[in-house]
Amino acid sequence: MLRIERHRLGPRVYVLGARIHEWHLGFALLLGLFTAALAHRVDRDGHLAAGALFGGVWLVAKDWRDLMPSRRDTAAWALGLHIPFHPLRALRRAAALPKLAALAAVLAGLVNLASAVTPDISWRDHLLLQVAPLAALRISHAIAVPASLLLFVTAPYLWRRRQDALRLALVVLVGLGVLNLLKGLDLEEAGISFALAGLLWLGRSSFCVRHDPVSLRSALKRVPLIAVTGVMLCGLAIWLAAPWGTSFWTVVQETFDSLLWRGGPIHFHDDLAGVDEAVGVAGLLVLLWCAYLVFRPLAAPRALPTGETRHAVRELVRRHGADTLAYFKLRRDQHYLFSPDERAFLGYRVEAGVLLVSSDPVGPDDAIPGLLSELSGFAEARGLHIAAMGVGERLLPLWKQLGLRSLYLGDEAVVETQAFSLEGRPIRKVRQSVTRLEKQGFRATLHELRDLTEADLLGLEEVSSRWRGGTSERGFAMSLDTLRREDHGDSLVVLGRDAEGRIRGFLHFAPSYGRPAVSLSLMRRDPETPNGLTEFLVARGLEQLRERGVEEASLNFAAFARFIHGPCGPLQRLLGRGLLLADAFFQIERLYRFNAKFFPRWEPRYLLFERALGLPRVGLAAMWAEGQLPKPRLLQR
Repeated sequence: MLRIERHRLGPRVYVLGARIHEWHLGFALLLGLFTAALAHRVDRDGHLAAGALFGGVWLVAKDWRDLMPSRRDTAAWALGLHIPFHPLRALRRAAALPKLAALAAVLAGLVNLASAVTPDISWRDHLLLQVAPLAALRISHAIAVPASLLLFVTAPYLWRRRQDALRLALVVLVGLGVLNLLKGLDLEEAGISFALAGLLWLGRSSFCVRHDPVSLRSALKRVPLIAVTGVMLCGLAIWLAAPWGTSFWTVVQETFDSLLWRGGPIHFHDDLAGVDEAVGVAGLLVLLWCAYLVFRPLAAPRALPTGETRHAVRELVRRHGADTLAYFKLRRDQHYLFSPDERAFLGYRVEAGVLLVSSDPVGPDDAIPGLLSELSGFAEARGLHIAAMGVGERLLPLWKQLGLRSLYLGDEAVVETQAFSLEGRPIRKVRQSVTRLEKQGFRATLHELRDLTEADLLGLEEVSSRWRGGTSERGFAMSLDTLRREDHGDSLVVLGRDAEGRIRGFLHFAPSYGRPAVSLSLMRRDPETPNGLTEFLVARGLEQLRERGVEEASLNFAAFARFIHGPCGPLQRLLGRGLLLADAFFQIERLYRFNAKFFPRWEPRYLLFERALGLPRVGLAAMWAEGQLPKPRLLQR
């Protein structure tokens, strides 16, 4: 009659062979409530009816996916709303508990604080005095206040799933429960504290953000110094504001009473009436500072990789770097995360609490799922949000198994060198630029970077410096950071020289291993050169790449080109108009028009993110990483 089966998405319950969902129970509760209302059998005070209404609506809401056959069995059972199932991410059925625990901690703190500062029930006090001295009751009242404040401090860290905050909250809640019994037999407050502690203990696996043992030991050494210094400064403020002749012990008692937010022996008047409140606020600030030092999460690596790590990355790029953006992971400003078997890796940076991955991972296809699972655990342990920039369509379904959403970012312009030609009317403007520059004595030659002389490298740096106009190099996912690198020797450079043999412009192409393709990394020219030099370099460069056996060349990335030139619907048209206005600052439309001159194939790239509400933070992190937005100096340190 009743059968329960185990399943990875949650238990399956069958009654008389028919599967029962939670929304069935919810509808049954609502139907029973409606029937009772028609029969005038609802309880008078309405508490039972309100509970049944809430329970029915909640069961239907958390199980709403099972209402529709197309969405049935697409989510896993959870304590809160049923969560979509992502095979590459750890399944946490109590994922909603940290946020509920944070709110409950605030509520419990308020209840305990109110209980600590209000008079006890007289008959309970008389009963307690028969088993405990009066001093014990007073001490319990005094300790309950800072303990309640400490519970407030842990709340935001419980929200962020910090493991040490969970441990401290458990100790504080159990301690508050005991104090509530000792200070006045406050059974209600003690029951709330013990119940919340039990709930946190049962859902402890949902608090997955770990702490760095080294940072924690350092914090525990600094916290006593900070706390003692803060108390001494508060005592100094009390001593300066106290009337002349106040004893030392009176100042000490007033200091601690002010820190506990209760009246002390000294009464301040007139301009000094707020001194005790100011000391209380200062104590809270010191407490928050100490909490920040103790509850800091496990930090991502700060030292950039060198030596064997970079050598392993170079080998994997040369073995599996067929994607046109794979070579750019050799930048020196990226960290690396390897799969458990070390056959695949990804490059990333941490900005604004976002672990921003540079394009797709590099490695054999069968090693990528394990790498993405490793990425999920790595980010969870540090409290970081996952995002990826410049992801291609091929691995997009795999990223979505990690629970990431996709946002169209733009198109990569890929030119097939075999089909490229300067003949025909559509490309006449490029042909005219090439002819005009050659008449002025300009020539374009293709070289490997390792074959350039020191004078050539100095010429490239001089052209880049003039082109940037004093600004630093930008880029993260789609360009290299510098040319002077030994491991970039196999990249290609198209040099543009004038009639006198001076380098006046150049193109730098990164190779794609495993396929005859290159990807444009840098495109520079002297601002004093004639218009059309860049078109001249691209056209002649494509021809020489074809002679070298390169079949595809990826040119500039055209951001949001679809919204401007092929919008679907009013929203995309509106976005396109806004992007045209932003073209003056970010060269969105101009880059598209330049790429379109060479009739490329457009390959979309995407920005991946976890939650819609976190998209602004991801956008900020991406703009900081790419150098499109200046980063505050304080954060740079």
